[in-house]
Amino acid sequence: MTGKHIVIGITGGIAAYKTMFLIRLFKSSGCEVRVVATRSALQFVTPLTIETLSQNKLYSDLFDPTEHRDVQHISMADWADCVVVAPATANIIGKYACGIADDALSTMLLACQKPIFIAPAMNDKMFAEPTVQHNIELLRQKGCHIIAPTSGFLACGTSGNGRMEEPENIFTIINQYFAAQQRFSGRKVMITAGPTYEPIDPVRFIGNHSSGLMGFSLAEAAAEQGAEVTLITGPTSLTTRHPNIQRVDVTTAEQMYQQCMAVVESQDIMIMSAAVADYTPAEVAPEKIKKNCDNLELHLTKTKDILASIGKIKRPTQTLVGFALETEHEIENAQKKLHNKNADVIVLNSLRTKGAGFRTATNKVIMLTKAGDAFESELKSKADIAKDILNLIYKLNSHE
Repeated sequence: MTGKHIVIGITGGIAAYKTMFLIRLFKSSGCEVRVVATRSALQFVTPLTIETLSQNKLYSDLFDPTEHRDVQHISMADWADCVVVAPATANIIGKYACGIADDALSTMLLACQKPIFIAPAMNDKMFAEPTVQHNIELLRQKGCHIIAPTSGFLACGTSGNGRMEEPENIFTIINQYFAAQQRFSGRKVMITAGPTYEPIDPVRFIGNHSSGLMGFSLAEAAAEQGAEVTLITGPTSLTTRHPNIQRVDVTTAEQMYQQCMAVVESQDIMIMSAAVADYTPAEVAPEKIKKNCDNLELHLTKTKDILASIGKIKRPTQTLVGFALETEHEIENAQKKLHNKNADVIVLNSLRTKGAGFRTATNKVIMLTKAGDAFESELKSKADIAKDILNLIYKLNSHE
């Protein structure tokens, strides 16, 4: 981490005193550190302490007349290699999630396009409040890295989940992030995401409930780790952030097949997370089908199996990852898919776990490898699941 530019945001919580140790850890590792503090934060720690430890001037007043004529919140956001908000109160989490900029820190956060780490700290009841959890989820979807609080003794005298993670652990998380940031540098990764829509007539289609979040999370995580990502996605409202992601939008299974086959030869890693329709109407009605009959029969034909098609032509140097969503005999069916499709990894989703599967921000998976290993995750955000999948891919490739 030597030479990294770290901006630390401090807000008004008692855990602000622990952030002084975090500043020291970054400085000891050779980082340049600048601090942005809210007025409430300065009720807990002094400017003199912050400036002495960081060896830089504190930025806390958006309209400080003594500052240079450059736009401070923009220049600091551009200077940073990453931003760490610790402690992050419910207030700053809510403001950043909702796009409110009314002080030095919130304004700098909205201007920042670098990795942002959020370490919440508050009373356990506040942390569990649905609005706070919703705002945290919004920040995850923005691409923020949430460093979850721990359980323990709180300033209010009770014990619960809301203590800011310890400075040593925050430092380790960010150190590991930078260590992993370029491990896929020079590698080309193709990822499929979302559903496909198979048209019945000009206004109706056969589809599924996939939101595409898992595939988009994989694309962002791979790009952050240096990969050149081609994201082939079905219809979704999600957007991409990272400049290393080339997005290709498709609608039908046939279109996804064509786009995948057009680029697969040049890829190093293929992650097929899209929920591709297994069947498509044999004929598409040229006009809207009227509701004139009690029964409507649709004749369906199989779509092309994209995963199997790639499995047949993939080189030994390429890594192929497939996804499976099963409702019964999950492990057995996923193992069959792993073998039959010539995949290196199958990521098994299950609809049996509450909070996993389609249209949720969280997931719980089992990753099966062709070597016979199985790795089961806990229920956690799809962004974290994406990192787990990439970690496994990296380990498999490192062993070869």
